[in-house]
Order: sequence, then C-alpha cells, then structure tokens
Amino acid sequence: MLRTPPNAITALPGILVGHASDYAAWTGCTVVLCEAGAVVGVDVRGPAPGTRETDLARPGHLVERAQAVLLAGGSAFGLAAADGVMQYLEGRGKGYRAGRAVVPIVPAAILFDLDVGDG
Repeated sequence: MLRTPPNAITALPGILVGHASDYAAWTGCTVVLCEAGAVVGVDVRGPAPGTRETDLARPGHLVERAQAVLLAGGSAFGLAAADGVMQYLEGRGKGYRAGRAVVPIVPAAILFDLDVGDG
C-alpha cells in the first residue's frame, strides 16, 4: 500500500489530485480537487498567458472559493479540460450556488507544449 508523505498536498483532508497524460503528444493535465472549496490566489505572468476563471482568484470578487484548480498542457486547447472537471463537480452538487444552479469554480492555466510531441 502506498503511503502519502506527510508533506504532500494530498495529506490534507479533503484534497484529491488527479493526472492524465498523453504520451504520444507529450502533454497532460493535473487537477487538484477540494470539493468543499478552498480560497485560492493567482499571479498571471508571461507574454502569452492562457487562463480560465483566474480572475475569480483575485481578492475582492464575489466568488471566494474554488472547488478545483487545473493545470494543463495543449496550449489554449488545454483549457477545455476544465469542462470535464466542472461536469464531475456539478454532478456531485459542488460549486458556487447561483439560485438553483450550482457552478463549480475551476481556475485553470495552460502551458504551450504543442511543438513537443505529436499533438
């Protein structure tokens, strides 16, 4: 049985981490789930950042918690991976309550890796 190191992020109660890789394209994505929600922060830099919902992670906005954070390859195409994370969380009723709707908050960022593999 694998043991979680005591200093790993998954050692925190309620935190789950998932990863998927495409070895032909040499890309992938990693998601950190906190279904109960967590206060997140962001610092976006670089000449061509690719992000989604990261403005919600800045102080002073209505939405104070995110249910997940996604990091993906695939350049701008990688942002679509957040759709699957949102569906997963919505199916479990996790997210920001907006009337009768539940909107999972999933800030995401990508990196450019299109010229690395077959992708």
